[in-house]
Amino acid sequence: MAFELPSLPYAYEALEPYMSAETLHYHHDKHHKAYVDNLNKLIQGTEYDGLGLEEVIKKSFGKNAGVFNNAAQDFNHIHFWPWMKKGGGGKKVPGSVLALIDRDLGGFDKFRNDFIEAGKTQFGSGWAWLALNKDGKLEVTKTPNGENPLVHGGWPLLGVDVWEHSYYIDYRNERPKYLDAWFDNLINWDHVEEMYASAPRT
Repeated sequence: MAFELPSLPYAYEALEPYMSAETLHYHHDKHHKAYVDNLNKLIQGTEYDGLGLEEVIKKSFGKNAGVFNNAAQDFNHIHFWPWMKKGGGGKKVPGSVLALIDRDLGGFDKFRNDFIEAGKTQFGSGWAWLALNKDGKLEVTKTPNGENPLVHGGWPLLGVDVWEHSYYIDYRNERPKYLDAWFDNLINWDHVEEMYASAPRT
């Protein structure tokens, strides 16, 4: 079975003014589609053919850069779209997640600051994450390019794309402004809670 590009869970205009329809058309229809198309071509007839996406990511990490980069970016974007919603953001955090943030990250305000700082300080392309680590604790991390917490024994609960194609149309070179707007106005905390519920338990 070939991997497929998922539809956006909202209209292209739904996230305006914080993320434009033009950005979503390019980011989803061009960039994400390219990752899916490239991945399908690269795995055809290889040891990765027929594996699930998470398995492809873990098996190709450090072994096949082309397969890994496209598979990881497909996974990252599959969740990036539902990590956003119209009227999202702010402190509308489900109690189960907020309790973990208080326990492991020093409270919501410190978490917000640390998460945005991770996105601001990721040099070049990459992602900032709220992840459940292999010890069952929350941590804020950042990764280059398409790398994600899966290859470090973790599970992502929330991720923000800091590749320029995610913000340049709307914010030009002002990544900090994008991150502030994204965090305060777009985060879909319900999907964060769903990601926590679906985290692999050992």
